[in-house]
Amino acid sequence: MEQGGKPKGYEGTAVYQLAKRLAVEIHRMTLEELPKFEMYEEGSRIRHSAKSVVANFVEGCGMKRYKGDLVRCLTYSRSSYDETKAHLEMLHETGSLTPERFDYFYNQ
Repeated sequence: MEQGGKPKGYEGTAVYQLAKRLAVEIHRMTLEELPKFEMYEEGSRIRHSAKSVVANFVEGCGMKRYKGDLVRCLTYSRSSYDETKAHLEMLHETGSLTPERFDYFYNQ
């Protein structure tokens, strides 16, 4: 942390903060709100993809000196973001996720 308690580096970016918050919220939602049969199928997949958004972004920030690696990691992060949205759609369309919770996560 920098002086004054402000995070530095990737931790101070709005993208990281939002992605991390949503990954934690999705993790909790899959364990607390989904039907039990979805916990290990779609639940596991969406937990993984949401956390991959964060992990790939952080990895890319660590490689910012090497533009090709940065772009690759950010591309992977974006792909994981798209995958997370697809899992949300599946959960919604199968009735495993309420419309309100779908709208909340999908619009974040």
